[in-house]
Amino acid sequence: MNNNTVNESVEEVEKKRVRSKKRFTNWKLIAAGGGVLALLLGGMSYYQATHFNSNVTINDTKVGGMSADEAIQKLKTSGLANKVYIDQQQILDEKETKTELTEKDLPQVKKLLKSQWTFFPSSKEKDYSLLPKKAEQYRSETMKKLVEEKLVSMNEKLKAPQDAMAKLEQGKIVISKSVDGKQYDVTSLLKDYDKQKHKSEIHLKSAYIQPIKENDPIIKKEEKALQNLLTQSVDYKVQNEVYSLKAKDLIQNATMSKDMKVTIDASDIKNKVAEINKAKSTLHKDFAFKTHSGSVISVKGQGYGWALDVEKETKQVGQAFEKGEKSLSASNIHGNGWEKEGIGYKTTSNNGIGDTYAEVSIADQQIWIYKDGKLVLTTNVVTGKHSTGEDTSPGVWYVLYKRTPYTLRGSAVGKADYAVKVDYWVPFTNSGQGFHDAGWRKDWGSNAYLTGGSGGCVNLLPNVAKTVYDSLNTYDPVIVY
Repeated sequence: MNNNTVNESVEEVEKKRVRSKKRFTNWKLIAAGGGVLALLLGGMSYYQATHFNSNVTINDTKVGGMSADEAIQKLKTSGLANKVYIDQQQILDEKETKTELTEKDLPQVKKLLKSQWTFFPSSKEKDYSLLPKKAEQYRSETMKKLVEEKLVSMNEKLKAPQDAMAKLEQGKIVISKSVDGKQYDVTSLLKDYDKQKHKSEIHLKSAYIQPIKENDPIIKKEEKALQNLLTQSVDYKVQNEVYSLKAKDLIQNATMSKDMKVTIDASDIKNKVAEINKAKSTLHKDFAFKTHSGSVISVKGQGYGWALDVEKETKQVGQAFEKGEKSLSASNIHGNGWEKEGIGYKTTSNNGIGDTYAEVSIADQQIWIYKDGKLVLTTNVVTGKHSTGEDTSPGVWYVLYKRTPYTLRGSAVGKADYAVKVDYWVPFTNSGQGFHDAGWRKDWGSNAYLTGGSGGCVNLLPNVAKTVYDSLNTYDPVIVY
């Protein structure tokens, strides 16, 4: 081994020793730094676990940086202003109330502390609610109701929005434009209130009721519904005749509700119903009547006759269009009947009189009773006294009812009130004229009625009274001329 080799070995050993010493020194520094860091992290973790983050509030009270014990002490003395604003406008100012938190609520504060914990400090804003049941109930129910009532009251004085809408005007479908209003959206504002109800002062952001716009799908539905309305027709039956009523001819103006119900202007429908009524009704009209002799005379309808109740029928036809019904029959009939009912609506033959009726001729002092077009009885009678103006009233009447026996009560010209018992009574006028037996009568001559007639009734011979009674039925027409 030479000297050079020995020198190199010594140098290498020395270098290794130096490197080993440096490594040991570095390890000690790292260990020391790690220890310091661990202490810092441990301290921070402990602090974070026992203190609220910087921007935390409870019931709108700042508790950032506080421990749970410190926070409960501050909360115990805090109150709720109970003021409510919309934007900058104050709408409610109730008496300030205390939160009434106590040491018993400390566990709840600790729960909030735990729930907001972050490993590293956080500046994120968080607001928590912690109210006793009494305070919570006041905010959730009583005060919320006051806010709602205030908003409703304010809306009464504010301009309401106007929805766009499809409507029928002068036979054409048009879309009206929406108009913004100033009324508050109460539902939306109360939802905002619920999110802030634990805050001392509640600041609501204004929200307004929005009108339905022209391009809203519901407007398209309304437009289509009106188009369908104009294609509708209703078969309207009056007696045995059917009238085809077309919406495009009778409906010039109509609107749609938000729930898609159509409301129409029925003025043209009313005119049409009145036209039909004029053509078909018999109330107060003259009837063409063929007498027993074959001659045709004109007799005015009195108790007998009918007419459509134009107002009610117009409403019924209008509702048929609104509901999309295809047909209906007239059902609102009135007249001069005993109870203002219309008589003869279901009768169309013989010019509306039919083939079953009683015919009374004052000139002939005779009656004829027909059943289904066949003569079943004829007999002479005595009618009302002509000389005193108590003639049996001419016109088309009907049998009101039948009674056997019966007591007639009334008065006659120049005579006291009377009460007379008869075996058969068939009234046909609302004033009290009718058929009855008259056993007391002596003069049955054809001229007896001129000076010795009845008080207005048609007197029957006792021996034919029952047959007449049995041959007549309630609602049978009685034609007096």
